[in-house]
Order: sequence, then C-alpha cells, then structure tokens
Amino acid sequence: MTVNKEYKTSELLKRFAPYLFKYKKMMFFDLFCAALTTLCDIALPRIMSYLTNTAMYDSINLTVELIIKLALLYAVLRIIDSVAYYYMCSRGHIMGVNIETDMGTEAFEHLERLSDSFYANTKIGQIMGRITSDLFDVTEFAHHCPEEFFIAGIKVVVSFIILCQASIALTVIIFACLPVMLVVAIKLNRRYRRATKAQRVQIGELNARVEDSLLGEKVVKAFNAEELELSKFDADNQQFKEIKTERYYAMANYSMSTRLFDGLMYVITIVAGGLFLVNGRITAGDLVAYILYVTTMIATIRRIVDFAEQFQMGITGIERFMELIDTPIDIKDKEGAVDLVVKGGNIKFDNVSFEYPDDHNEVINGLNLDIKAGENLALVGESGGGKTTLSSLIPRFYDVTSGAILIDGQNVKDVTLKSLREAIGIVQQDVYLFSGTVLENIAYGKADATREEIIEAAKLAGADTFINELPNGYDSYVGERGIKLSGGQKQRISIARVFLKNPPILLLDEATSALDNESEIYIEKSLEKLSKGRTTLTIAHRLTTIKDSDRIVVLGKNGIEEEGNHDELLNKGGTYYRLWYGIYDD
Repeated sequence: MTVNKEYKTSELLKRFAPYLFKYKKMMFFDLFCAALTTLCDIALPRIMSYLTNTAMYDSINLTVELIIKLALLYAVLRIIDSVAYYYMCSRGHIMGVNIETDMGTEAFEHLERLSDSFYANTKIGQIMGRITSDLFDVTEFAHHCPEEFFIAGIKVVVSFIILCQASIALTVIIFACLPVMLVVAIKLNRRYRRATKAQRVQIGELNARVEDSLLGEKVVKAFNAEELELSKFDADNQQFKEIKTERYYAMANYSMSTRLFDGLMYVITIVAGGLFLVNGRITAGDLVAYILYVTTMIATIRRIVDFAEQFQMGITGIERFMELIDTPIDIKDKEGAVDLVVKGGNIKFDNVSFEYPDDHNEVINGLNLDIKAGENLALVGESGGGKTTLSSLIPRFYDVTSGAILIDGQNVKDVTLKSLREAIGIVQQDVYLFSGTVLENIAYGKADATREEIIEAAKLAGADTFINELPNGYDSYVGERGIKLSGGQKQRISIARVFLKNPPILLLDEATSALDNESEIYIEKSLEKLSKGRTTLTIAHRLTTIKDSDRIVVLGKNGIEEEGNHDELLNKGGTYYRLWYGIYDD
C-alpha cells in the first residue's frame, strides 16, 4: 500500500518545486505577464484620484485634451493587459500540462517497479485517481498558484506604498486587519484541506467499486446480484456525499470569514476616511483613490479565497502523488547487479523459505529442489501448498525470505531484473490480453519483432488458423482483456508471445486447467513444442497434462513429499497415487 503519513504544506511545496523550476523560463515570463496584468488595477485609482483632485482644486486645467490623454493611457495599459493575459492563459496552462506529463510519467514508471505485494493490497481505482484526476488538479495548481500569489503580493505592496503617500495613519489602520485575517484563514484552511483529501480518497473508492462491478458484470447478472451491487455503490456514494458536504461546509466557513473581514475593511475606510476628510487630513481625490485601492485589495483577497479551493485540490493532488512516489520499491536491482548469463537453464532452490510480507503467512519452509538444465519438471499437490508461489519466486515477483534461488549458479538477487525476466517465459491460466489487435498482443513478447516473425510464432503456437479466420486477421481488435476471443484462443496467443520471446526457461502455471477438452488438446501440443529444449517448470492440477514430464514433484504443506516420474509415483502408492485416482481423506 502507499505510505500513510502527514505531509506539511511547506514540505509538499518544497518537493514540488523541482517539477516547477524545470520550466523556470516559462514560469518567470508568465509571472512577468502576471505583473503586467496588474497595471490597469493599479493605475485606475491614480487616474481617478488625479481627475477628482483636478476637478475640485484645479478645475481650470481639467480639459478635454487631459481627459483624452488619460483615456489613451488607460487604453494602452488595457492592451498590454490583454496581451499579457493571453500569454498567461495559453503558455501558462501549457507549462502546467508539461508538469502534469512529467509527474504522470514518473508515477507510472514507479508503479511498474512496485512488487506484487503492493497490488495485492491496493485498489486499482485508487491508483488511477492518483495519476489522472489528482494530477489534473496539479496542472491547475502549477499554473495558477505562482500567478495568484504573485499578483496578490504586487497589489498589496504597491497599494500600501501608494496609500501611505496619502495617509500613513489610515493605511496602518486598514492593513492591521490583514494579519488577523491571515491567522483565521490558516486555521480554517486546515479543516478544508482534510476534507479535500478525504474527498479524493473516496473518489478512488468509488472508481474501484465501479471498476470491480463492471468487470464482473457477467457474474453479477448470473447471480441476479444487480441489487446487491447497487446497494454497495449507494453506500459508497452516500459516504462520498457526506464527505463532500463536510468539505463544502469547510469552504463556506473559510469564505464567510474573509467576507466579514472585507466588510470590516470597508467600514474602517468609510468611518476613518470620512473623519480624516472632515479634519482636512486627506483630499477628496485621495479618498476616492483610497476606496478604489481598498476595493482592489478586497477583490484580490476574494480572488485568493476563490483560488483556495483550487489550491487545496492541487496540494492534495501533490500529497497523493508524493504518497505514491514514496512507496518503497521492495524488489529492485542490488548495487553492482550483473546481467544473467544462461548456459543451460539449471534452477536450484537452496533451503528456500518464503512468507508473504503483508500477513507473514509462511508458505514455503526450507525447500531444496534442483531442476536440471532442459528438464521438464512438474509441480503437483493440493491447493495452498505453494506451487504458484514457488514459480513466482524465480522471476522475483516476490523475494525469498531466506535461502537462495540459483540459475546456472547465479543468485537471482545478484542479477538485473531485466536480464532475469528476459530469460523466462510465463504461460498462466488467467491470460491477460491488452486492448488492441492480435498482432500487438503477440508482439508483446518482442517489441521489435517483424510481422513475419509474429506470424511464425502464431503458427508454432497453433494460433495462425483461427487468427486468419477473424474479420481482420492479425489486425483484428481483441476487445478489453481479450473479451472477443475464447479462452483457448487467448491461451494460444499467450503461447505465441512466448514463442516469439524464445526464452531458455519456461514457467507453465495451470496453463490448460480452464479450457475445454478440444482446446486443451491444441494447447498441450503447442506447449509440448514450446517446452522442447527448454528448462520447464509446469504447475498443474489436472494430472493427465503432466504424466509425461521428466520428473514430477509432489508439494505439500511440509515441503516436498514425493518425487519421480509418473510410473514411479504410482508404484509408491502415496500422495500422487491418491491424487491420480481421486482418493481423498474424509
């Protein structure tokens, strides 16, 4: 599972900074344009103040020419504002998209390196939410966060300087409200952030629920479980409604507090400004400018408040991204790892023990097994004996708890994962086909394969005939998870993948157990051809499929119970004999 820790906002911003500063040229020019967009807001109060003071105290100089000049000045500023705003809306957002792309790529790369333990304990819907909707919010955050705070800073600082020129006392009174407002906002913001994160987590739960139900829609219909699935979804949906309601209450409290402070600043401006005007400590034009600058500041504060929702969504997105990135990679290349060199394909289990890291359930204890190069060895036994787990340890889907697995004398932990897994071909009971064409799915075994090589691999797997009967042959779309193909057809495509890969070591995990008799005959012929000349480890419940294996190992709860060929094991009259004839203890 992803790490579960509290991140401070400052820590998240610090860790996000490298992604942002990768595009520092775009960001700084974006901020320059943001500064230009403040010119009109800053200049208008000064223009109005100048017009008001001229009209009241120097009316003889208030001419049409002066008015036109001021209007032209404002028009030029407005053109600059529009051009700068265009850049902010276009290139600024593009910068955000670039950051989203970089983070998405890093997240996906990290996900591909996480072990099976992570996926056994994490819902796919939660993962999808972290690299789609969460990162979209980061895009908006990356673009708007620097802009909004930079613009707000400029307006507050410039307003303070200009207002101090008119009246230092009145300016200090008005700006005294800001620290109090900031403290209240920070306190209310914490509740808002917690609610935002809870909402994001629940969205992931909803995604996982929908995905689980829709992928299993045939089972749902077969058991008339539509009402049950609807009740599960409704429960999650109601929880989502409650979380979102809490979030909106938090947002409303935050917004209400800032509006109250807005009103307080206006009241102070009216009362104090009016008294200063009566006492002749400020001119009418300066008071007009004061009110306009206060209005500008309040509008800026409201904009920051409105942005607070986007800010919290972005920070939450960054937090959930960091939780994912900080998830440790359990299985990786050790320092100094070398490429695996397969000479014959001998596999040796040397006193191997294994327990699952999440529940510490010990499956294998002190197992010793030597699979000779080129040998076809079958593993049989009752469910839960560790057969599939044993095969998963060879390509390091999991790491042994103790002991070692050696391939031609090389510890699998000492070689690179890439070279190790390139040397191993796997055919499983549960075949996974990707959404795409038949050609693309077979080519998964060798990315740079030619069309001719792919067709040859399909022929070797006995798949060429049925593929050519498909509407578009090798270019036929297989559907999501290969839904348009039968189980036997999907299995033959998976075998074609391995033929194309051409590895020296082969792992067959219940490769025919879910097939009908006719498909099983086809697949067995393909597997027999595939395993020829390769070190092959076959796991099977259906014993008829492995009776011709070079050696059969019976695995039980206490490790290896028996081993030998089919005839030898039957003559022993032990566990294999009982399994073959279906004799079970009461």
